[in-house]
Amino acid sequence: MNYGRAIRQQWLLEEDAIFLNHGSYGATPRVVLEAQSQWRERLERQPVRFMARELPVHLRAAAAALGDFIGADGDDLALIDNATSGVNAVLRSLDLGPGDRIVTTNHTYNAVHQALVYICKHTGAELVVAEVPFPCPGEDAVVAALAAAIEPGARLAVLDHIASSTALVFPIERLVALCRERGIAVLVDGAHAPGMVTLDLEHLGADWYTGNCHKWLCAPKGCGFLWTRRDRQADTHPLTISHGYGQGYVAEFDWTGTRDPSAWLALSTALDFHRELNPDKIRTHNHELVLWAAEKLNYAWGGTLSAPQSMLGSMVSIDLPAVRSPATLHDDLWDHHRIEVPVFPFGDRYWLRISAQIYNEPAEYELLARAVDSYRLQA
Repeated sequence: MNYGRAIRQQWLLEEDAIFLNHGSYGATPRVVLEAQSQWRERLERQPVRFMARELPVHLRAAAAALGDFIGADGDDLALIDNATSGVNAVLRSLDLGPGDRIVTTNHTYNAVHQALVYICKHTGAELVVAEVPFPCPGEDAVVAALAAAIEPGARLAVLDHIASSTALVFPIERLVALCRERGIAVLVDGAHAPGMVTLDLEHLGADWYTGNCHKWLCAPKGCGFLWTRRDRQADTHPLTISHGYGQGYVAEFDWTGTRDPSAWLALSTALDFHRELNPDKIRTHNHELVLWAAEKLNYAWGGTLSAPQSMLGSMVSIDLPAVRSPATLHDDLWDHHRIEVPVFPFGDRYWLRISAQIYNEPAEYELLARAVDSYRLQA
């Protein structure tokens, strides 16, 4: 099957929209939404039977299917709403206090950073932020920044696999190994990783790994996971304590109260959709397209790639040229050009983050270049 416009009909995206922001919320294909609707109908035909007898089996089947895709045992996977929920569940499960330190980086997603601030405020732990340079010269700079930030008393490192704002693919294997050498537990925020990069959680060596399936795996919104290493599971609990407390990791997370489970149950359909289109080809296509687009935009605006190609996946953050009202550029691009692309400050500059998904094609980035040029300030 051809990519670009030829496949875009598989999604519900508005016909006239130039959608270059798959990274924020993803986009769910029609076939997956249809499967989700079917699960909802099945639930409503006999809610008691479904919730009490059928749902536990189907949840574990979905977790097993996901595990096959990300290199994990399904029994080590809790299905949750999103990666932020996973981060919070781990943080709230830890027994932290004065003298303890949590290490993270300046690229951490703001919601996660706020959760860390909250935990430190209420436990007396200290938050230490490693300053990873951006633009980034290479993997060694990330490892060096983390190594320099690790101080006595560090108990936990909360690390991005793929940074949301800067789109950097961190050398997560090296970072986890560094932390393990120093006796520090590691929680990886892999919100963007499933479907963008290959995963093998069993061999990564982290203590916890949380991710989203609604982004690059194209599952319905509200479909995430928390993988927990087995020796950590007894002390890892969901944010909502319910009937399953004390009955084990899976029992606690699988039931926290009545909620709509259809996003998780449709995950198998999303994985089938992904496999039908060939995960390796998807990753290669998206990587090559976003690099082509980034190089074209950088050439037009006098910039360079923000990191080596090996540290970029299906997104790239590009140094925005001087434009009128950069803080409103996102809304202006949508309102006047029907282009959806994030614009945000990082450090002392504004950046534009482009995504590439298989429904995108080169002409859309050329339209973006011309649209941004119409807002540029004269030299």
